[in-house]
Amino acid sequence: MKMLPINPFIPLGSQRIAEQKPVQSGGADFAGVLKRTLGEVNELQVKADQAATSLVLGEAADIHQVMIAMEQAKLSMQMTVQIRNKFIEAYQEISRMQI
Repeated sequence: MKMLPINPFIPLGSQRIAEQKPVQSGGADFAGVLKRTLGEVNELQVKADQAATSLVLGEAADIHQVMIAMEQAKLSMQMTVQIRNKFIEAYQEISRMQI
């Protein structure tokens, strides 16, 4: 059996902070993602409204596309509201924590 030598002991915290590399985030910031996502939800709402208006005015012949646009807008709004509710619940939970 081969015995390996014992390496010297290095105490915790002895590394210099300057030697550590800063953490690089690969994505966008939270505010940017939130703004983009809310913009997409708004765009779906506007498209659904335009599709419904064109159907009422007799300009749209395909009711299926209008219904699909309206359902997409409805689902995206429901998901946005649920995400908002989860954020509020998380904030309330954090605010109830004792320090």
